[in-house]
Amino acid sequence: MNNRFETLKVFCSLAETLQFKETANRLAVSPPVVTRLIAELEDYLGEPLFQRNTRQVHLTDFGEQFLPQAQRLLADSERLFVPGKQRTEKEMSGIVRVTVPSWRINDKILAKLLTALSPYPDLIIDWRDDMLKLDSVNHRIDIGLRIGLEPDPNFIVRNITEIGDVLVASPALLARLGEPKSLEELEQRFPFVAQINPATGRAWHFPLNQQRELKPHHICFQSTDIYSGLQAVLQGSAVGLISDFIAKPYLKTGELRQLFSELEIQKWQLFLYRPYETITPKRVLKVFELLEKILKDFFKDN
Repeated sequence: MNNRFETLKVFCSLAETLQFKETANRLAVSPPVVTRLIAELEDYLGEPLFQRNTRQVHLTDFGEQFLPQAQRLLADSERLFVPGKQRTEKEMSGIVRVTVPSWRINDKILAKLLTALSPYPDLIIDWRDDMLKLDSVNHRIDIGLRIGLEPDPNFIVRNITEIGDVLVASPALLARLGEPKSLEELEQRFPFVAQINPATGRAWHFPLNQQRELKPHHICFQSTDIYSGLQAVLQGSAVGLISDFIAKPYLKTGELRQLFSELEIQKWQLFLYRPYETITPKRVLKVFELLEKILKDFFKDN
């Protein structure tokens, strides 16, 4: 019995019609094929499924007990092997793993995403706020949001926006130490905030552009959390090299002041990515599409 699935189809159809010829017509096979498959199934099970004579066909007691089991198995198989093109969006289910940088704006982005996904109650979002670039294989990440100069060519990428850094200090710090006249003076006289790279445990460098990197003489505060560093800058403890979209509200209110505004600082790409896959589940494609739109709209408006 090579194809048990097809054999069960024949059995269930014959149990419904109780006619070999009609069953053969329904399944587009010849009556001898129906006869052979039923005989093979009975031989395999070691029990007769039908009582038959020249006039009538009836299920045996064993056949009556076997029928609902066969019908459930067929129904489960049909549901399991529904072609992806025939599935509606309402049938999307399963998990989608997303990793994003640890930003406070994530609450607003996630709220919009979950609202957009409300029609799909069986969809599970696994959301990781993490400054590390999680591995798509070991961590089974489906979608990631990261900042870099050039996205990894092994991923499908959507560029969201450019993010720059700004040198900022509080008015209180500048009142205490005076305005720096040069980058060299800034490096020598002013305390700095540093962000720790979680992967190495050491502070990141302070790159400004391809020609210049800041080398502060005094680090007075360091943290893996960019917002803890921001607080140190706001409280007048140090100078910080802060992402422009994070510093922007405080520059508007005057809580921070930009230093050397004429200085050209390297911009970085913010990009959404997902691994190349031969087959990508519809749920991943949907979340990827929604996140791309939400992120582009958010950074355009802010």
